[in-house]
Amino acid sequence: MNVILFGASGMVGQGVLRECLLDPAVERVLAVGRSPVGRSHPKLREIVRPDVGDLAAVEDQLRDHDACFFCLGISSAVLGEADYRRVTYDLTLAVARTLSRLNPAMVLIYVSGAGTDRTEHGRIMWARVKGETENALLRLPFKAAYMFRPGIIQPLHGITSKTRLYRVLYTGMGSLITLLRMVLPRYVTTTEQVGRAMIAIAQRGAPNPVLGNQEINRF
Repeated sequence: MNVILFGASGMVGQGVLRECLLDPAVERVLAVGRSPVGRSHPKLREIVRPDVGDLAAVEDQLRDHDACFFCLGISSAVLGEADYRRVTYDLTLAVARTLSRLNPAMVLIYVSGAGTDRTEHGRIMWARVKGETENALLRLPFKAAYMFRPGIIQPLHGITSKTRLYRVLYTGMGSLITLLRMVLPRYVTTTEQVGRAMIAIAQRGAPNPVLGNQEINRF
């Protein structure tokens, strides 16, 4: 399986990249992002572009891939709706439309979030925009598309978030998150489990296009 990975330098993307490089079923990984991943591996190739949404110049490198794991995102905490929409909806759909045209047999897996609102009319801005993004992705002509809605994600294997606030929270609450994962696994997953689930679902599919923590952990 050949995989395109967006957002490989983020916390979730780092975990997904790790699992792809470890899994013998994944032959190649093409990481696309605004900054280098910062590691080398025989399976790994990179495309670094200042505007990830504009892929016209690199389309030949995007062909012949079986799956796209889209882990690129941004926190809504410091953005207004227009700016948040430009990254969450506009950029994501620009990438997805290109990939569905180049790879109609591709499986797309998009990292959304617990609480996403697919009615598109809810009062919570980020949930509404994420829901609109999910709906648009599910309408594109991929072989299949799946929306991952993790809740609390525990970073493992030395992985850290690029967001300072999240780094502080994960450092201060590491033991509590581990305990929650043991007693309330439906609310907590890990970077490792997210990556393993993506690979499994890209290979074998899933009965439901929207997957929360329980389904992610089960796969």
